Amino acid sequence: MTNKQCYVTFLMGLLTALYSCRRAGPLPEKLWQAPDTAMIPHTAEGDRIRYGRSLIAHTARYLGPQGSVAQISNGMNCQNCHLDAGTKPWGNNYGSTASTYPKFRARSGTVESIAKKVNDCFVRSLNGATLDSNSPELQAIIAYIQWLGKDLPKGYKTPGSGIRELPYLPVAADTVKGEAVFLQQCQRCHGADGYGERPAGATEYRYPPLWGPGSYNTGAGLYRLSRFAGYVKYNMPLGVDDQHPLLSDEDAWNVAAFVNSQPRPAKAFPADWPDIRTKPPDHPFGPFSDTFPAVQHKYGPFGPIARHHKK
Repeated sequence: MTNKQCYVTFLMGLLTALYSCRRAGPLPEKLWQAPDTAMIPHTAEGDRIRYGRSLIAHTARYLGPQGSVAQISNGMNCQNCHLDAGTKPWGNNYGSTASTYPKFRARSGTVESIAKKVNDCFVRSLNGATLDSNSPELQAIIAYIQWLGKDLPKGYKTPGSGIRELPYLPVAADTVKGEAVFLQQCQRCHGADGYGERPAGATEYRYPPLWGPGSYNTGAGLYRLSRFAGYVKYNMPLGVDDQHPLLSDEDAWNVAAFVNSQPRPAKAFPADWPDIRTKPPDHPFGPFSDTFPAVQHKYGPFGPIARHHKK
């Protein structure tokens, strides 16, 4: 084979490879990865960061009903919602929290700090009370969250942060179908009664309650179906991830509807969404800036509401 023939063969191979890549679509996005905890410095600040991580992973041990520091929360751990101590990609993590806060949030109509975000979780998801702004516990949690995001430039939201959104279903989410999904996929950990599993004498749940008096209240982020559906799709049953989901989109929406149709602590937040025009389509509490019924704002279909708001 001549040099010219070799060159032509090389070009043909290169073009074939490029065409194959184009047909296969774009490469998967590189998701945020948390820094290695072994790199936390052995200093006073490092001790604060480690304490913050422990507070996220074992909140009930310190701040639950039998907490060693205070008794201000329902017994769930922060990492029951923020998986792997807030580090799992698409697991409601804290990856971009430090880089994007302080920021304006339509829910409060104010610019919020990380402290405000943390205390909102204590009041809503942990159905409890706020931490004092000067407490070692709040300062430690903030230090840990800031350490997690230390490598991201200010204002940058990295892929894989928070919860991955799912497309809206064209119909309302179905609680009956959702119950079937729950019984098949969820009850073995969370129990048929949804109250979770906590070993006798333990201060922490092995698997958290999804409803009932020990679960998150009606003001929590996961009480919105879109948040719960996106969370469960790429994280549940425990062990799945965004590359290997088990539930279909429809199953995720339906099980979210079933779980959030069950009784749980009710707590009103009348100051939420001071500009009602900015309420998400799946925020289930009025007043609304549209004429869609409250049941549609809770279970969908959300597409018509979203299209109406875009107008």
